[in-house]
Amino acid sequence: MLNREMEQFIAEHEQEALELLKTLARIPAPSGREEARGQFCRDWLLQQGAEGMFIDAAGNVVYPVEAEGEGPLEVFMAHMDVVFPDLEPLPLKEENGRLCCPGVGDDTACLVCLLLAAKYLAGKLGKGEKLEALREKGLLLVCNTGEEGLGNLRGVREICRVYGSRIQSFCTFDSSFGSVITKAVGSMRYRIQVETEGGHSFNQFGAANAIEKLAGIIQRLYQIKLPSEGRTTYNVGTISGGTSVNTIAQHAEMLYEFRSDTAAYLDYMEQKFLEVMEGERRKGLDLSWELLGQRPCGGTVDPEAARRLLRRATGAVERYAGKKPLQKAGSTDCNIPLSLGIPSICVGCYEGKGAHTREEYVELSSLKKGYRVAFDMIFGGEG
Repeated sequence: MLNREMEQFIAEHEQEALELLKTLARIPAPSGREEARGQFCRDWLLQQGAEGMFIDAAGNVVYPVEAEGEGPLEVFMAHMDVVFPDLEPLPLKEENGRLCCPGVGDDTACLVCLLLAAKYLAGKLGKGEKLEALREKGLLLVCNTGEEGLGNLRGVREICRVYGSRIQSFCTFDSSFGSVITKAVGSMRYRIQVETEGGHSFNQFGAANAIEKLAGIIQRLYQIKLPSEGRTTYNVGTISGGTSVNTIAQHAEMLYEFRSDTAAYLDYMEQKFLEVMEGERRKGLDLSWELLGQRPCGGTVDPEAARRLLRRATGAVERYAGKKPLQKAGSTDCNIPLSLGIPSICVGCYEGKGAHTREEYVELSSLKKGYRVAFDMIFGGEG
């Protein structure tokens, strides 16, 4: 449990954290364009006295504490990017006990939890005080990039590339209190393009239409028989093409993904996908496909270390959010460390609804609970 000093710190800074959430939530941060949020987080951390903080090659804002040398590390992370493409300030309103804004929960509320913990940590270290959490290991607190969409987990890949062999455990704060994610759902994401000669819709009627050809490919992909075990899915997320209503389309393209919580079934889906693609190409269709993103399934993790981390996470959520979270599989920043055999977990820090929609909101009454969950995970209840 949190000690009295931590509880007092959270109570004294609750309003500051709310204002920070309101400010951050409005800063646009589509995957690949997180610079504005990154610069804000960097400047804010510097103002809190976070010594040694830096922005790395992937755009992550990294606050390392006693992380020099080759000793063990614990990593705590929350992603800065949102699913929305907006480059103008995002619309925010407060009503009926809720803070409403696209991306306010996923993952901005969790990001504020991490930043508040960083402020507490910087203040303690600035006074020359030693935390029990740093007795045998260092910490990395990371505001990371590239979790959403085609970000392809860019931020966490860089952290694992640089520190992977030293990471003892990994926790990302993402989503709501209802679940903890312990198993990685892998995915492969493709852009598929079709080219045809096209022509005038009346004068060249009967000529191959790229949209119609692409529709046929979609039909065949949706006929792939899924494995009966585990959970495997597929989806066409976007489709575009054509020139006008009276033009036979010369070009059409789509974004397609498949996912699975089992590596062997992810391989199976890739095989079936390639069979469809290569079969269409053999028929003479001008067809191309490009792998845009790949998220791995989990690797072999020490079971006892995984159980300890799970107990730690569920205990924190039960104590401070008052509910027992469900254990689930998901596609998160945990995919990369799990694939490397690093004990990893994704923990939620708010209550709300509408993630990945423009109607997203968080319950204001849940925010303090989230701060306490994050503090408990990072500091282990000791100071």
